[in-house]
Amino acid sequence: MTDPGLELTELTAARLVEGYRKGEFSPEEATRAALERAEQIQPEVNAFVRLLPDEALAQARESTGRWRRGEPKGLVDGVPTTVKDIILLRGAPTLKGSDTISEQGSWDEDAPSVARLREQGAVFIGKTTTPEFGWKGVTDSPRSGVTRNPYDPARTAGGSSGGAAAAVALGAGPLALGTDGGGSVRIPAAFCGIFALKPTYGRVPLYPASAFGTLAHVGPMTRDAADAALLLDVIGVPDHRDWSALAAAPDSFAAGLSGGVKGLRIAYSPSFGGQVAVQPAVAAAVRRAVERLAELGAYVTETDPDFTDPVDAFHALWFSGAARVTQQLGPEQRKLLDPGLREICAAGARLTALDYLAAVGVRMELGRRLGRFHESYDLLVTPTLPITAFEAGTEVPKGSGHRRWTGWTPFTYPFNMTQQPAATVPVGVDGEGLPIGLQLVAARHRDALVLRAAHALYEAGVAGASRNGFPGVFPSEGGRPAS
Repeated sequence: MTDPGLELTELTAARLVEGYRKGEFSPEEATRAALERAEQIQPEVNAFVRLLPDEALAQARESTGRWRRGEPKGLVDGVPTTVKDIILLRGAPTLKGSDTISEQGSWDEDAPSVARLREQGAVFIGKTTTPEFGWKGVTDSPRSGVTRNPYDPARTAGGSSGGAAAAVALGAGPLALGTDGGGSVRIPAAFCGIFALKPTYGRVPLYPASAFGTLAHVGPMTRDAADAALLLDVIGVPDHRDWSALAAAPDSFAAGLSGGVKGLRIAYSPSFGGQVAVQPAVAAAVRRAVERLAELGAYVTETDPDFTDPVDAFHALWFSGAARVTQQLGPEQRKLLDPGLREICAAGARLTALDYLAAVGVRMELGRRLGRFHESYDLLVTPTLPITAFEAGTEVPKGSGHRRWTGWTPFTYPFNMTQQPAATVPVGVDGEGLPIGLQLVAARHRDALVLRAAHALYEAGVAGASRNGFPGVFPSEGGRPAS
């Protein structure tokens, strides 16, 4: 029987599994609580395109039976989990936020990350919102409308994995699968006060292959770094459908969380050498967290990686990918697209092969420069974003002068180009109670180091803006998410 004082929707995945093992509560109870929370938040937050109560409760009943027999299937048996509606989930349509995709079809295949979770007993409670084809850094689409921020429903949740971030922040499942082609797990996680990791490219297999090519990653979105490590242990194994997938990691990511940051060489770049204008509250919160890393024994140097903003090259790669994903659409279908997506598709279609290869050349040089940088520094720390969440329903903040979402995300997309592991950690809130994220970046294949450093911030009490409680339908106090 569940302790009446225990709020299951506030527990991490690791704590849920511990509770199942001890018989404190069951997967059925946790799943019912997550579904109730999802239904409660949906009218105002719009985090889901589809809830799966019947399927989830059936999975949870099976999991409850396994735990009672002492025979769990795996590391996440019975844990309520959400899947971004870019990623295939067997039995549920994957519509990608687009009116150009029909619900008709068998929908009989799991993506690799979903398949691994299913094998280990995860309970899938629903599919979360995305902008159309995941094209931008906020979450609204012609098909599913606007997804709103857990801290203030007038603000955006970020994107493109905005529904996933909002769901985790509000207790509608502690584990979420997102995708990240230019910041799409880190942006919404920073705006919603949760943790997210874009792993090294290939660490999590991706199928079907993304039209955005090797910019696209699948990543865990969770309450903390420990849950992300647990999730990465499950999903970060090869799958024959992705020929670019990496070999299995030699060690468990969850087992490697301890050790702290003592002795690590950390480069702190507050603004990429003055290239980025950062809001004062964001800059101050990130600096305080960096100072704490130094107190924990890291060797911190304020310095900047040697590169200029690669946005033009990123646009060439991104816009051509968008043109590719919509290539088969006829004129009438194109009229159904998000107007901003139509614009970048048209721009991408005008690019030549030489334009694309020139962008690849910029990308390769950027990778070389960052590789050299990480010979001197184990970790790079930046703000995740230079701003906190702005008004919902717009691609860029009003009055910012930015044309596209990349104008306000300069800290995220460079590391999709270089394929490095990059995580966002919540390190406080601004004067309006909106979350602030710190980004940790390491050299390729050093995902375990990013997770270890992030975990050290949680252990030190620096991280965790979304763990202040779940007070009401929407917050009456700054710094707390809605529930």
